[in-house]
Amino acid sequence: MDNNLKIVKKYFQDKSFVEANIRSFDRFIEKDMKEIIKEVGDIIPTIIPTDVEEFKIKVDNLLITKPWLIEADGAKIDVLPNEARMRELTYSSPIYVDVSSIIDGMQAENFTTLLGKIPIMIKSKYCHLSGMKEEQLIENGEDPKDPGGYFILNGNERVLVMIEDLASNRFFVEKQSVGPSAYTGKLFSERRSLRIPHLVEQMKGGIIYLSFTRFKRIPIIAVIKALGLTKDQEITRFINEDRQYDDVFINLYNLVDVKTQDDALEYLSRQGGITLPKEVRIERTKDQLDRYLLPHLGVTPEARIMKAYNLCKLVKKFLMVAREGYSNEDKDHYINKRIKLSGDLLGDLVTINLRVLVNDMMYNFQRLVKRGKFQSIKIIIREKLLTSRIKSAMATGSWPGGRQGVSQNMERTNFLSTNSHLQRVVSLLSTSQENFEARALHCTHIGRLCPIETPEGTPIGLRKNLAMLSSITHEDYNEEAVKKVLANLGVRLA
Repeated sequence: MDNNLKIVKKYFQDKSFVEANIRSFDRFIEKDMKEIIKEVGDIIPTIIPTDVEEFKIKVDNLLITKPWLIEADGAKIDVLPNEARMRELTYSSPIYVDVSSIIDGMQAENFTTLLGKIPIMIKSKYCHLSGMKEEQLIENGEDPKDPGGYFILNGNERVLVMIEDLASNRFFVEKQSVGPSAYTGKLFSERRSLRIPHLVEQMKGGIIYLSFTRFKRIPIIAVIKALGLTKDQEITRFINEDRQYDDVFINLYNLVDVKTQDDALEYLSRQGGITLPKEVRIERTKDQLDRYLLPHLGVTPEARIMKAYNLCKLVKKFLMVAREGYSNEDKDHYINKRIKLSGDLLGDLVTINLRVLVNDMMYNFQRLVKRGKFQSIKIIIREKLLTSRIKSAMATGSWPGGRQGVSQNMERTNFLSTNSHLQRVVSLLSTSQENFEARALHCTHIGRLCPIETPEGTPIGLRKNLAMLSSITHEDYNEEAVKKVLANLGVRLA
């Protein structure tokens, strides 16, 4: 027992209770923010000055410093968390980017500007308290035992509550007790903040349908053909392989008139209710397929054939469960769950609001061009827009996607309640519905979630807490290294 206590004590000397959240925030600032800025790409306005043939705005080279502010007398000072609490300030850092305008292939302007401010997590790498010793923390008015892992907005301490959700990009087939389809297959395709639900159903006639975004119950074979896999023989081979499903032939016969990719795109455009000239309809349908069909596989035309192969795999798995009785995957097994930490939640928030800022820049630019008053792109960037939207979401807890209560005032009743709040994990399932299986303890919770700490009443089992010794990893991997390992094991890579 003494040795066990020594090991646990040593563990917490080296690691914090909230280490997973702090690492997640550091990763968001150092890696994810750069990728989000990179994804903005070139901003190309539709209305440009009359004497210009091509106009582009580029945004790159992200720089984030530690929190500071300019006082009324013009002095620039570093802001510490305790000062932010006492003066009711927001503990945030400025986001600087390089902005350049390219006119007819030549760079016209290039400058560094403030894009906005982002709240900084206490004890993260970008916090002034990071690396301070116990004596220094006491000198700066901080509790040396305080774990950090929270934010300060207008002097209030706010926590981003971790969210438990089904793993994205996985296909789950379930038996239904009611509804037109005996089995349904669900997949949430996630790419950054974009999360598109896909639903696969099979009606009484044997036709398998796919639903996503504006396309509701479209024959899945039509979608496969619209992606470029048009030969019935190839589709059959990819789905059947060593099996023989009559359902495949029923679905192919249902669309016997759809022979080419253009026929399939025309069919989808009619089913999707796109009422435009034929050429425009086909282009619009291609764009919808690129952007919203399985976006985790790619959003470019090059990814279409890979999407077609994956749809064949989904049909195969659906039929294996529906026709051969293969067991469904356990959705409550923790291998099929993911926990969204502070960095992931902030990534969703920044991505959405950066898009709003880019649209605002486009609007301001085009408004000035129309009036003939455009002189410089410096005046089209409103840095307070991004700052206010991020601050508002974190102050109210209203997150993209209609989620509420993501950000909460931190409990300071005692040290244990603070640690409990920082380790809280909330499910997205409704507390007013039964969801018995989701509320029950699962054997895979051991060592990951606390089996005791959950409230009584309607949120029981849906509001949980991480175990004290649990550790959360990030899905960081080197794609080339994984391919090399698979090739060494004898896997043939396409």
